[in-house]
Amino acid sequence: MAILLDLSVQQPEELARGDGQSFASEAMWCDRLQAWLEDLSPEEIPQGQHPPLGYELCLRFTDDPEIRQLNRQYRHKDQPTDVLAFAAMESEIPQIGAALPLSLGDIVISLDTAQRQAQRLGHSLDSELTWLAAHGFLHLLGWDHPDDESLAVMLQRQVQLLACVEIAVNLDLPLILSNTAP
Repeated sequence: MAILLDLSVQQPEELARGDGQSFASEAMWCDRLQAWLEDLSPEEIPQGQHPPLGYELCLRFTDDPEIRQLNRQYRHKDQPTDVLAFAAMESEIPQIGAALPLSLGDIVISLDTAQRQAQRLGHSLDSELTWLAAHGFLHLLGWDHPDDESLAVMLQRQVQLLACVEIAVNLDLPLILSNTAP
């Protein structure tokens, strides 16, 4: 049985690509996140108080000024970053039974920073956005990287998630770390 996903994808109009297309194709992102949810091991699946009917989350694409403001407000770092994740499971949100989807939280990605990182790392913007979405997704599930060892484990899991959606990345940890926004 497929896992149900209620996904909201947001992108301000002014950030649409020059060709009129969007980075925020809800169907594409829903397919990717659905595949990631289905790839989770039983230990990785968030349950809340009851086995959930499904999951919901928000994926927002923004620019450096907005993500800098969010980074300053919530992480006390006055600089842009590539991705922020706001996990709903970290807060005391009452779950009203199994009839509702379990809210995982919000992922916010800076298109400006993602574009720079994609160029420096030599891969497509789509690959970089998917990489960052996978990183935020793992944070929503409770993953963290307080040290290099846990970061390496988390990045390896990201590689596995990207493989689920047929995107290959080169996991050159020193290169990734040297090109990631603070």
